[in-house]
Amino acid sequence: MLRFVLRRVALVLPSLAGLLVVTFLLIHAVPSDPAVAMAGDAATPEQIERLRKQYGLDRPIWEQFAVYLGKVATLDLGESAFTRRPVARDIVQRLPATLELTFCALALSVFIGVPLGVMAGLKHNTWPDYLLRVFSVLGIAVAAFWFAIMLQLLFSMQLGWLPLRGELDVSIARPTRVTGFLLLDCLIAGRLDAFADAARHLVLPAVTLSLGGLATIVRFTRAGVLDTLQHDFVFYERAMGYRRLRLIWIYVLRNSVTATVTQIGLLFGGLIAGGVVVEAIFDWPGIGSYTVQAILTGDRQVMLAVTLLVGTVYAGVNILVDVVHGLLDPRLMERT
Repeated sequence: MLRFVLRRVALVLPSLAGLLVVTFLLIHAVPSDPAVAMAGDAATPEQIERLRKQYGLDRPIWEQFAVYLGKVATLDLGESAFTRRPVARDIVQRLPATLELTFCALALSVFIGVPLGVMAGLKHNTWPDYLLRVFSVLGIAVAAFWFAIMLQLLFSMQLGWLPLRGELDVSIARPTRVTGFLLLDCLIAGRLDAFADAARHLVLPAVTLSLGGLATIVRFTRAGVLDTLQHDFVFYERAMGYRRLRLIWIYVLRNSVTATVTQIGLLFGGLIAGGVVVEAIFDWPGIGSYTVQAILTGDRQVMLAVTLLVGTVYAGVNILVDVVHGLLDPRLMERT
């Protein structure tokens, strides 16, 4: 197992290096001057030039990249031009909010999508299957920003059931930061009032973010179940009198979720990247809103750091998916 993981890590490192090169070149290809953004509208040319020298923006691009790569190797992601704080500190402060939203959205996608996909496969070519197929197409096609606005209009502005935006009501004091995950910190502090309010704030952004993943998991689970039901071992176990629920939810499901597990792994990284729009709409204090702010202010250090973070998450999740595949089917681990 350890050798298997180490081989996967060795394959991932060149991909991350390539991602860093491409991102660095694309960001520097944009005709913008970070020194002007940092100095402000009232800055003199001398002040702007001083900032360029201070941050090394007057050096050739290859030299800037070499310096940045050396800093990344020591886990130094630079300083934000907007907040004037280390980017790593800002990310550590905001990352728990994004992960909390991502985990909730992924949990909704998995725990609702897998049973619906199994049902669609078992009810093949009946009205539940047709209905779920239409839902899966719409779920993938609907734009997240439109769906978020519709949810806000209905559940917040018209019905008044759920908060419009934010992570916690301004009238409620935040619990002491322990883990950075607001729900966990509320439970640790014994603040059930804050926990209930934070959960209400989490509903709309989590549902919005989960829609595309839910539809994808339904489609892949349905396809896997349909394929597995045609295998000989299913006919044999039916003939042997296995209980239907045990046959479906243990044997059929285990052999059907290989592609679904892959999609769940990809969705985790996709949800973090896709959360940029959702967090901006719901004013969620995570990496997404931080990235939007960096794009608007031309903060290159933040854009590079967030891209590297998302790439690292994708790589880590892909390694985890390979391990899960090996646990589901040990033959896969023996082949690699």
